[in-house]
Amino acid sequence: MAAIIGISAFYHDSAAAIVVDGKLIAAAQEERFTRIKHTEVFPGNAVKFCLEEAGLTIDELDAVVFYDKPLLKFERLLQTYYSFAPKGLISFLKAMPVWLNEKLFLRKKIKEGLAEVGPYDKSKLKMLFTEHHLSHAASAFYPSNFEDAAILTIDGVGEWCTASIGIGKGNSIELVKEMNFPHSVGLLYSAFTYYLGFKVNSGEYKLMGLAPYGHVDSDETKKFVELIKSKLIDIKEDGSIWLNQEYFNYATGLRMVKDAKWKALFGVVRKEDESDLTQAHCNLALAIQLVTEEIVLKMAQEAKNLTGLNNLCMAGGVALNCVANGKLEAANIFDEIYIQPASGDCGGAVGAAMTISAMYFDEPRILNIEEDAMNGTYLGPYFSSKEIELMSRKRKAVFDQYDDFSELNEIIATKLSEGNVIGWFQDRMEFGPRALGNRSIIADPTNRYMQSKVNLKIKYREGFRPFAPSVLEEDTSEYFDLKSKSPYMLLVAPVTEKYRIDLPVNYHSLPMMDQLKTERSKLQAITHVDFSARIQSVSKKMNPRYWELINAFKQKSGIGMVVNTSFNVRGEPIVCTPDDAFRCFMSTEMDYLVIENYVFTKTAQIDFENKGNWRIAFEKD
Repeated sequence: MAAIIGISAFYHDSAAAIVVDGKLIAAAQEERFTRIKHTEVFPGNAVKFCLEEAGLTIDELDAVVFYDKPLLKFERLLQTYYSFAPKGLISFLKAMPVWLNEKLFLRKKIKEGLAEVGPYDKSKLKMLFTEHHLSHAASAFYPSNFEDAAILTIDGVGEWCTASIGIGKGNSIELVKEMNFPHSVGLLYSAFTYYLGFKVNSGEYKLMGLAPYGHVDSDETKKFVELIKSKLIDIKEDGSIWLNQEYFNYATGLRMVKDAKWKALFGVVRKEDESDLTQAHCNLALAIQLVTEEIVLKMAQEAKNLTGLNNLCMAGGVALNCVANGKLEAANIFDEIYIQPASGDCGGAVGAAMTISAMYFDEPRILNIEEDAMNGTYLGPYFSSKEIELMSRKRKAVFDQYDDFSELNEIIATKLSEGNVIGWFQDRMEFGPRALGNRSIIADPTNRYMQSKVNLKIKYREGFRPFAPSVLEEDTSEYFDLKSKSPYMLLVAPVTEKYRIDLPVNYHSLPMMDQLKTERSKLQAITHVDFSARIQSVSKKMNPRYWELINAFKQKSGIGMVVNTSFNVRGEPIVCTPDDAFRCFMSTEMDYLVIENYVFTKTAQIDFENKGNWRIAFEKD
């Protein structure tokens, strides 16, 4: 019987997870506690939470495991600079002090971080390290409900590996094929993320959301695809790729690409932050999305050819590209696909702990063929009524408490049907990048103005960004062309013809914001400009409270879904505590806040005509 803490940290999206006797007990990202998005610091708060949830101390752990091997990563860094020399001298001089002073001594840093969590006997601590892509592979296979499966991991880069194909059977994993740095699908996509003005390692999903505004049949888009495939990348039949380093700068430089060469190649100037998007930017986004989908499908086919297995598990940052996932699902290469909902680096903490549990301590795998082991991602903190009421007194909050949750659902369903936007906070916080009904902002999907309202008045983010639907699992096929479940919002599928509205003949030639405003669906708020949606199917068994709310809304509106976006504003992590939720509620134009069975409203004394100044004063409080 073993208890293991897994840690990912010091790069981005640091997190911790705890596995006891082969079972995943808890997991959380450090950003939720520090309120610094994508923080890389040692996840002390997350480790402390995991230990408390398991009822253990550090001394009672059998091992602490880090999700990659820093010495192998340092070897890759040195060899890369040597291979490209004398290029990259400035980058080398900048990187070396960080590595020599910090990252080469991660064992010491981890021990220091643990000491801040609590006292422990350092001489008895067993510290282990797993390879990065093995951590990704384990994070997908071990929680899945497959007895055996092919495993495909795709990301930017780990130590050397950038993509791998593996086989999972029982409690063992074998990686049978790898693609190595500098050739990387993740880095290719991140290069376009950078060139289109978004932040690398966090803005890739914005690029994915921008792509549908591209014109798929336009000559410009076709030209961009051809230029990518002829000048930047060579795609092999097995899905492996070769990237022309003459156009890239990530290996030894301080930027992702050589801007001047890209401008000359595509005839498009790099978009600066907050600058206006042009149709050319949209077409370029679509071009790289189409190329990425082609690569992912080829890699999946190679995984099928190599393993002969009927099920596929996926992880790594590229596995969060839910448009590509939807295309893969529709291709029917595998009977079933399981994608780790925390596929990025934070999920490496889960994979590292599960790897050591299974392959080091030889713990038997706990396999439930009906449900996966991620518990719906509801692995984070829970807050009691006492904690909610303490927050309410501190904030002098106005609320009503309901003993009957069905009565609360009836009230909130009515508020949704009247066009109100609700902050919905229940039970344990989600682990990973998606809010899945426990830390969500919800609204009416049939309201044609809701997408704009939530983006501009509540999320304070780019107006082109789409919203996802949370749909009753049993109603999914009524609204979407999707045969499988999508509990983790990782599949994009088309809205069914029944709910579409005929488009004007000039629709595809309209500017992007005009396309966005064009009525195209009876489910306008969740239907993207290409009739697609990123779906969360809600199970009554996995999340009964959220299911019951959506069902109550269905009784009012006839529609078994709600708009679901993460409970945060732009630039901030998803809320963790009731206080986080209340502050977010009061600093936006959200209409109501529900925390467990408490419904919060805004006081009559607030001057809503002057809410901008009031909001600033509140945040300084």
